[in-house]
Amino acid sequence: MSFITAENIGHHYFTPSSVKTALKDVSFSIEEGEFVSLIGPSGCGKTTLLSILSGLLMPTDGQVKIDGQPPDLQKNMIGYMLQQDYLFPWKTIEENVLIGLKLNRQLEEKTKESALQFLQKIGLEGVEKQFPRQLSGGMRQRAALARTMAVNPKLLLLDEPFSALDYQTKLKLEDLVFDILKAYKKTAVLVTHDLGEAISMSDRVLLFAANPGRLHKVFEVPDELRSLSPFDVRSQDAYSDLFRIIWKELETLEEIK
Repeated sequence: MSFITAENIGHHYFTPSSVKTALKDVSFSIEEGEFVSLIGPSGCGKTTLLSILSGLLMPTDGQVKIDGQPPDLQKNMIGYMLQQDYLFPWKTIEENVLIGLKLNRQLEEKTKESALQFLQKIGLEGVEKQFPRQLSGGMRQRAALARTMAVNPKLLLLDEPFSALDYQTKLKLEDLVFDILKAYKKTAVLVTHDLGEAISMSDRVLLFAANPGRLHKVFEVPDELRSLSPFDVRSQDAYSDLFRIIWKELETLEEIK
């Protein structure tokens, strides 16, 4: 059985006078340790789907299973990283990183030590007692990653976590997150508008069409790219070839819309 299975997912948003179909008949599976990106035009339901995978939203139709159970029963094993870091400004970086452990009642000397060691591994040694306002945007996102990883989730859901950063910082963080997830053998689902980011970080790219949101095509990233860092992937011919193929599909979807 696959680690994640989504079967015939549909979701509707209701108002007093109308019904908006965000997702229709979406089915896919993701293996443990796989990195999958969701891309597509605005309105294709990517973020809605991520919310369903997280258990924050129940689908109107169909079902999702994560490791054989519904997401709402697996919340302690799911980490969510967003575009904004949402660090608490009145708490130190150490307090922010440990807050998930505290809420999950997992905070003990061993888990605290592990979380703070991870903070050092990602280049934030010495900032534990500082406050978020004292850090750059890239450093804040690293702290948010440390907070997410502290609870040792099996699944990471990434909702455009690099889009608010300058390009150089974004590329560095892509490499960092890629290396961390591979080293810890985590499963990840990334929502992004950046096609290059999707290809360079992923094992597979799921392309969605809009109105209503539905799975249009699935693209396998060549093995020769998967072993490289996201930065190095971008210089490969296979990357350029796949970029052009998916770009043409995106243009076709825009024309249909």
